[in-house]
Amino acid sequence: MQIGLFAWLKHYSSTLRTPALVLVGVLACLGIAAPAASAEQDIVQQEVTFESHGVTLHGTVFAPRADTAVPKRPGIVLVHGAGPGPRAKYVPEAEVFARAGIVTLAFDKRTDGYSLMHRDFDLLADDVLAGVATLRNRADVEPTQVGLWALSEGGWVAPLAAAAAPDLAFLVTIGASGFEPLRTQTWNLGNQLRHQGISEPLRDVIAGPGAQHMADTGLFPEAWHDPVPALERLRLPVLALWGEHDTLCPPAESAAVFKQALARAGNQHVTVRFVPEAGHTGHATTDGFDKVGGLIFNGKPLGALGPVYTETMTSWIQSVVAGRAPASSIEAVPSQADTSRAPSSGAWYEAAAVRYAALALLLIGFAGYPLSAWVGRTGRNPVRWPARGLAAAGLVAVVGTLSYLLSIFATSGEGATALVAGRTLPWLVLQISAVGVLLATAATAISWWRARDQVVGALRVRLCVLVLAGVVFIPWALEWQLLR
Repeated sequence: MQIGLFAWLKHYSSTLRTPALVLVGVLACLGIAAPAASAEQDIVQQEVTFESHGVTLHGTVFAPRADTAVPKRPGIVLVHGAGPGPRAKYVPEAEVFARAGIVTLAFDKRTDGYSLMHRDFDLLADDVLAGVATLRNRADVEPTQVGLWALSEGGWVAPLAAAAAPDLAFLVTIGASGFEPLRTQTWNLGNQLRHQGISEPLRDVIAGPGAQHMADTGLFPEAWHDPVPALERLRLPVLALWGEHDTLCPPAESAAVFKQALARAGNQHVTVRFVPEAGHTGHATTDGFDKVGGLIFNGKPLGALGPVYTETMTSWIQSVVAGRAPASSIEAVPSQADTSRAPSSGAWYEAAAVRYAALALLLIGFAGYPLSAWVGRTGRNPVRWPARGLAAAGLVAVVGTLSYLLSIFATSGEGATALVAGRTLPWLVLQISAVGVLLATAATAISWWRARDQVVGALRVRLCVLVLAGVVFIPWALEWQLLR
């Protein structure tokens, strides 16, 4: 608070010399909390705190300067996208709404109960409703005219909040997905890798078995959250926006899901629009991957807010709170770079039991061969070298593939660079290892057959398991696109 006041004083000290300014300066020096005015003097900022599930959340209310002619105004709570969610990131939107006469709350997302490994959308929705209650208790806010604005991940959270609080006045979303988070993320990763010149096999494995692996390990929180049930309960006016260059969430497909789900809810006030020259956040971009202008946040531009985006939101909200909610309308849907893909097609071999059984056999076969040699000497082994090669290549291919796909999800594909024919260096090594497994399996089987009279006892059992793993590896590698 004091930082805001001193910045305000510094900016205006050369032009303003009024008793009010002196009073504000005195209050700041004494450490007394007071509303801070923005640089353009048409917005008042006030720090607030509120409680949700035992956690104190901190926020800033951006409000138009007091006007006796308009004692109460509509309000809006900003719902975060994915990540840490500091309120500073949403200052551009907050100021736009405040200048349009809408009291706006931006707050820091909770850190207790939200992390890379753990998310609870219902908990976040409760945080949003606590923010709504905070706005409704303000003297300058009309309680019946408070709504939500939600970005990206907020497009899963805000409908949950709205479904639980049917007295909310409206909902605005930007970049919301109509699909579960895991499917949305694999579509996003596919776009990122394509942009970086990565070939189709790696993108396909990320969308299919790679996504299943992430879900199985529990490393992708809220992987299967379905947004449709909450959307089907919404009867409040909804403005659903997507940037025409959205590369993080499938805009055309998501718009269709929103349209159908809200229609089933009997909602007659759904407006779907696509923001020109805008990316996932509605901010300016040329292709969805760069960000042009705007606020510098953490050393990077957020992208400028375009007039079409801001005017669409503010005019729509003003119509809603004035009792003139627009009838449902859907703008022409732009083309989408690629179709999203469900992680599983429902085939029998994609069932978790089948996949885990195959993986267990591969690991036992490839790792068991060298480990069992430590138990004791098994006598002369005429198949030693091809068998060792098979075990080594198999472990590299299986463990390496799972680890590499995990790293791509963890880093969102950043740093992946095409080396040869659209393949990254790690993926090229894994594909070479897969070919090595096939050759080593054949060599081991042939050597075993030729020396079959010498392969007896424990050695025979070890080789049986190893060669079986090599055979099972073939369909496994085909599913994981290692032989493509």
